Amino acid sequence: MKLKKGVYIIPNLLTTGNFFCGFYAIISVFNQQFYHAAVAIIVAMIFDGLDGKIARLTHSSSDFGLEYDSLSDLISFGLAPGLLVYSWVLQPFGRIGWLAAFLFVICGALRLARYNVQDTTDVKNLDFTGLPIPAAAGVIASTVIMTKDFLFMEKIEPFILVMTVYILAFLMVSNIRYRSFKRLELRKKKPFNILVFAILFIYIIATIPELMIFVITVIYGLSGPLEWLLFHKKVKVEDSRESGVGSQEV
Repeated sequence: MKLKKGVYIIPNLLTTGNFFCGFYAIISVFNQQFYHAAVAIIVAMIFDGLDGKIARLTHSSSDFGLEYDSLSDLISFGLAPGLLVYSWVLQPFGRIGWLAAFLFVICGALRLARYNVQDTTDVKNLDFTGLPIPAAAGVIASTVIMTKDFLFMEKIEPFILVMTVYILAFLMVSNIRYRSFKRLELRKKKPFNILVFAILFIYIIATIPELMIFVITVIYGLSGPLEWLLFHKKVKVEDSRESGVGSQEV
């Protein structure tokens, strides 16, 4: 007799919250409510971070949850921000505009597919290969929020946003590694200074969230290329030193 397979309720409910926010963001874009769509994408990022963390803490990870999470991410962080950036700024560019939005969506889908087939037993996979799609969506959503709440403008310079979309699409499918916070252990004891820093960090975000969310997402997006450049520069210096030592020995 074949037993029916069950699903874990809490992580999948959080994933459903992610899915709902993505769908709401798309509806908001259709209604020309770009600010509401951007906020919904940011909330979806919170749900996306919580479902994975709770699944790991409660040991309730499953193949079903992984696939459901990927489908939700494609809606919330691929399709929703793609439609948002197109309707907000890129629509006057015509074919170039919607092709740029499509490139963002398809690169996000490729990023998710590559992540799903990665060997999770590989220690290196504790870091992300390519910019995670929620971070890329966060850059677009936080740009919309900051433009209205901090710059008091309805739209940003279109050329800047077009270049941003292309850069984000490239980073998602690149081999550049990004730091992962999924393995961050919250149950272990930490130094007191860490708690003070965390409280200060939350305070700053709560004070000027429209600016800080943008700063955080942009810094994270740039962290991968900067770390890659520093690593290769370090390797070149070490190689030059080794070659210099070898030549002296000869």
